[in-house]
Amino acid sequence: MKMIVNVSGMTCQMCAKHTREAIEGVEGTSNVEVDLPSGQATFDLGSASLDAVIAAIEEEGYQAQPA
Repeated sequence: MKMIVNVSGMTCQMCAKHTREAIEGVEGTSNVEVDLPSGQATFDLGSASLDAVIAAIEEEGYQAQPA
């Protein structure tokens, strides 16, 4: 299932990279793309839970919520 999450607090490409890596680190996610200008991350949720993805993003220091 394709998901979109709004991520706030990203200010540079390194922020976007850290967000992408955080999402990729959640088992079951795939096809992760983070768009810095829009502040959105899109990914296939697969067997992962959305709560786990949001927690992983927030562990990196960003705020996240479903779009």
